[in-house]
Amino acid sequence: MSVDTSAATARAETNSLVAKLWNYCTVLRDDGLSTIDYVEQLSYLLFLKIADEQYRNDLSDAPKRIVPENLDWPSLIAKQGEELERHYRHVLIELAKHPHTNLGTIFAKAQNKIADPAKLQKLAVDLIGKQEWAAAGVDIKGDAYEGLLAKGAEDIKTGAGQYFTPRALIDAMVEVTQPTPDETILDPACGTGGFLIAAHAYIAREYHNRMTKAQRERLSSGAIRGVELVAGTARLAAMNMLLHGVGASDGPSLIDVRDALAKQPTGNERVSLILANPPFGKKSSITVYGTDGRLDKEDISYDRTDFRSTTTNKQLNFVQHIMSALKVDGRAAVVLPDNVLFEGGAGEAIRRRLLKEFDVHTLLRLPTGIFYAGGVKANVLFFDKKPPRTDGQPWTSALWVYDFRVSQHFTLKTKPLRRAHLDDFVSAYLPGRPRTERVETDRFRPFTLDELLKRDKVNLDITWLKDPALDDADSLLPPGVIAREIVDDLQAALQEFAAIGEALGEPVPDDTLA
Repeated sequence: MSVDTSAATARAETNSLVAKLWNYCTVLRDDGLSTIDYVEQLSYLLFLKIADEQYRNDLSDAPKRIVPENLDWPSLIAKQGEELERHYRHVLIELAKHPHTNLGTIFAKAQNKIADPAKLQKLAVDLIGKQEWAAAGVDIKGDAYEGLLAKGAEDIKTGAGQYFTPRALIDAMVEVTQPTPDETILDPACGTGGFLIAAHAYIAREYHNRMTKAQRERLSSGAIRGVELVAGTARLAAMNMLLHGVGASDGPSLIDVRDALAKQPTGNERVSLILANPPFGKKSSITVYGTDGRLDKEDISYDRTDFRSTTTNKQLNFVQHIMSALKVDGRAAVVLPDNVLFEGGAGEAIRRRLLKEFDVHTLLRLPTGIFYAGGVKANVLFFDKKPPRTDGQPWTSALWVYDFRVSQHFTLKTKPLRRAHLDDFVSAYLPGRPRTERVETDRFRPFTLDELLKRDKVNLDITWLKDPALDDADSLLPPGVIAREIVDDLQAALQEFAAIGEALGEPVPDDTLA
């Protein structure tokens, strides 16, 4: 069978699994179960089924149980009706008692939200139970699960979209940063784990025949890890990683459930590569104590003496956190909203520090219509951490800007972003080669440090291209695309007003932004 045929077969099987499981989600919605709740319940049952398959397929002399015998998959499907529902609740409670493991992360504070025993039985026995997930292969079962997460991200009312970065963008960011088996990789706002899984997949693909046993073991025991504030989302990430072959169910938890901004990274907590899409939206309710002598006060206190600029803008604080979390010679690729590039005050101070102490070398301007959160105008900033210079000179010499926004229009359903759309950027980036070999094009231009510092407030929101649709009547966009962009702009404006209202003590109800 050819590679293309095999890939097509795998995609077909993945799509079939997603469709089968997604169709049942619509049934459970009638019982008040949200999309994210459904995927969460699916995570519990999938884990139990796959753990049982792995145990049964273990041909060693002493196969190791992942789940205790009286709490495992066979014990669950041996029951029916209300007895099944009671035992399922018991299983969830007991399996949560394994702290600091992937098992504990998946089942932490787990609850059964499928109240109808008949529907629980159909989901467990008919939909999940009839599929041999381990036999399907890691990629198929993992991609099927990720397909469900993508479906969940479309459910705007649940807010699930804020945890989901388009896979095409993730893959391009990973490809140009080229992670290796000897690195420590972190996503401090990991959502459902997309960056971590893509980094692991890249390493497995590029170093498949060259990795030592020790390298393979460290990749599954903490060399690739994430931090996630929301316990339910951390659960989805842990399950997503396990299904993609990252980590072990009874191994150390690869997802740290906490507020990444609350703790200053020290020593071995610093990493060589950070891939992240920090949360957008309203300002965090926090107090920040910075080294500039200022205090911004709201509800939660962060004592971060490594934050040299004091602000309650969480995007700017994530930038400062990432700057601290990198080792010397480490590098970062971070999705950031436009305001981080042009905002004055703390924003300007952070940009000046970045340009001086880091090599800020590449900026990818992203088009609208690629994120599930409406109205997002974002970029990917690539920068490397450098040791302190004795001569006091800045490390940044030039910032190469790739404008992928002008004349590029995408929608989530009719024209979604594909990996092929980013081929030109990846090619222009020249991953693994000296930046001195880069070639200027219509969309890719370098701006020297002097040019950047002369810009008002060191504004890095740079554009030079003009959209031909603005001047040429024959190039006007379809009405549907224009309407979508207007809606996105209005949503972005509403989110900004909401942030202002919250800062003034008048929070805007969440349903206003839906």
